Formats: sequence, structure tokens, C-alpha cells
Amino acid sequence: MNQVATAPRKTARKAKGDGHLRRAEILDAAERIFVADGYEGATIRRIAEEVGVSSTALYMHFPDKACILQEIVEGTLRQLLARNTDIAQRPLDAVARTRMMLDAYMRWALEHPNAYELVYCARGPVSTDTPERPSDLSRQCYEAFSGVVREVAAAGRLRTGDGDSAAQALWMACHGVVTLMISRPNFEWADREELMRITLDGMLHGLVAD
Repeated sequence: MNQVATAPRKTARKAKGDGHLRRAEILDAAERIFVADGYEGATIRRIAEEVGVSSTALYMHFPDKACILQEIVEGTLRQLLARNTDIAQRPLDAVARTRMMLDAYMRWALEHPNAYELVYCARGPVSTDTPERPSDLSRQCYEAFSGVVREVAAAGRLRTGDGDSAAQALWMACHGVVTLMISRPNFEWADREELMRITLDGMLHGLVAD
């Protein structure tokens, strides 16, 4: 039975010409392992086994696991940037868009905890090949968000602060929520959806005038 069960993995290997597909498989498998075992617990061998290739074959795509995480980070940040850009351009009230962007930010962080920690918690290895790309993408995400908060400020709807300080305070508060949930997974947290809702309700009702 065991020999039969392992046969599909061997025959399912893609031809050498499908390198771009294999690269995507490596990234998907690595992110699952990073989330399950943490960066330190993940190994090239473990990732290679998950994909169904040899470690040597995996090294043809990525020189080390730091580069794998780097590419995952860039890809997930592009997702967040796309979400922020889309929300920022919607014909909705600026406060509604602010809330939607903060909600999207927290959900993105919880969906990609390793990428989040690398970018926003200054922890974990960063490839030196393209050191500015993640920070550039992160800044673009923030600028899309802060631009909407400045719309709220320009309409005279802030109870305190200005567009920049309000945007930063809102971001910092959401950062604290998701960082604690990511770094303390065994704490008896309340329902995740409720925590995010209460956070947004409390911040926006206190900061924005009706």
C-alpha cells in the first residue's frame, strides 16, 4: 500500500520546461510551512519534500530560504497594495474607505503572518538582492491609506490631530492588534472578527466627528 501511495508524487513531477509553475509551487508550499512551523522551523529539505522535488532541484529556483521568504513578502505586499488602491478609488465616503482599508490590512496580516513580521516587526532575514523592494511596496500601501485619511481631515471631520498623525495612529493601533495575535497564538483571545470590529469601532468613533 505504501509503495502505491508514493507513486503519484514521483510521476506528477513537471517537465523541466514548467519552471515557472514549479516556482509558484515552491512559494505556495513554503508559505504553508512558514505559517505552520515558523521561519526557523522550515528547511529547504522540508519545502522540497512538500513540493515533490529534490533539494538540489529547489536550489535551481532559490539559493536559500531567505530568498523564498523575500519573494513571498513581495507577492503578498502587492496583494495589499492592490486592495488599498482599489478601495481608495471607490466612490465611497472617505471614512468608510478608511475603515475598509484598515480591515483589509489586519486581514492581510493574519493571512500572511511571516511576511507581516518580516516587513513590520523588523524580525527575520531579508535577502540582500533587492533590499528596497518590500519597503517601497509597504510605503506605497501606506500612502494609499494615508491619502484617504487626509481626505477625512480636509473635510474637517477629525476630532483631533491632522491627516498624517491620524493615519499613523490608526495604523499603529491595528499593528498592535495583529502583532499580538500573531506573536501570542496561545493566548485566549476573544473572537477574531469581534476584536477587529471593536478596534475599528473604537478608533473611528473616537477620532471622526459625525
